[in-house]
Amino acid sequence: MPSRRSRPASLVTLVTSAAVVLPALLCPHPAGAAPATGPAVTAARPATAAAVTAAPPATALRGPLRDPGGPGWTARPAAGPATEGAEGRPYFYLEGAPGTVLEDRLALDNPTGETRTVTLRGADAYNAEGGALAVRPARETRATGSWVSFGAPPATVRIPPHTRAVVPFTVTVPDGAAPGDHPAAVVAAEGTREAAVRVQLRVTGPALSALTVEDVAVTGEGAAGRITYALVNRGNTAVVPELAVAAEGLFGDLPDGRAHPLGLELLPGQRVELTESWPGAPVFGSADVTLTVTAAGGARAEGSASAWFVPWGALGWTGAGVLVLAGTAAAAALLVRTTRSRRTEAPGDGVRAGRPVPEAELTGAVR
Repeated sequence: MPSRRSRPASLVTLVTSAAVVLPALLCPHPAGAAPATGPAVTAARPATAAAVTAAPPATALRGPLRDPGGPGWTARPAAGPATEGAEGRPYFYLEGAPGTVLEDRLALDNPTGETRTVTLRGADAYNAEGGALAVRPARETRATGSWVSFGAPPATVRIPPHTRAVVPFTVTVPDGAAPGDHPAAVVAAEGTREAAVRVQLRVTGPALSALTVEDVAVTGEGAAGRITYALVNRGNTAVVPELAVAAEGLFGDLPDGRAHPLGLELLPGQRVELTESWPGAPVFGSADVTLTVTAAGGARAEGSASAWFVPWGALGWTGAGVLVLAGTAAAAALLVRTTRSRRTEAPGDGVRAGRPVPEAELTGAVR
């Protein structure tokens, strides 16, 4: 049975062992694994306005807004003298001054053995979610799509079996139309099927290329880092932007990527919200992130955000461990104090705690 004097030493050993064992129990991460962390806290900075410079006519990278082929019938620009024997034009390109009436032709092919009835109209083009090109329905077409005419409405074409129908149409540029690109499309529809072919319309005049980067924010950390931002075309030409990410952390520059295409064409006046993967995001500390977007014609814009990356999960486990250790130490100290107090109150040298001890009388003494 251990003596009372050995208990304080045992308690000290117990506390020391708990200090070593508890963190391992409270943070059960395998060696080399990153602890769980919480989302980064971000504070967006104001976007830097882009420089506006003159630009040459943009080169369209996309053809049909939707696949015009498929079973039943196809729609595409009619071949002209310059495209006879070639694959043909992937889209319409028209250019003229305000007040000009421009003409072109749409080819409809019916390879089936049935007569097809196709309805034709003009439509406004825009950037949908993620930057993809799309066309607006007839009830929402009020801009360039309304300049397209196939004659007296409704424009309906009957295509006999195994026949190609070439349908002329006009684009009337209004007086006072602003210079630059005006995105549109011609849409052919039969029942629930639609095929849209892009119309790249340029109104003559000064061409301006301008962009802004807005609402930059950083989420996640490490390999799960993400940057969200909005890209706005402030000019009057369609642009194909490229993005570069630069970041400076608490301990110096962070890994970043070279400029790369975003894989979209941003139309004039359009705004798209995008997400960029950022595997170089830190797990702990702060970071200043700068996005630089460039495009042909001299467009350049920057947007920035500052973020703090805090491993809330790891801090939670560590805090719990500290609390348990503190509680264990306090209990040990209280037990040691109680043991010492009891030892002080133990009888010794003829005196009992709290009351006097009567002296023994010597026998045989002379009185």
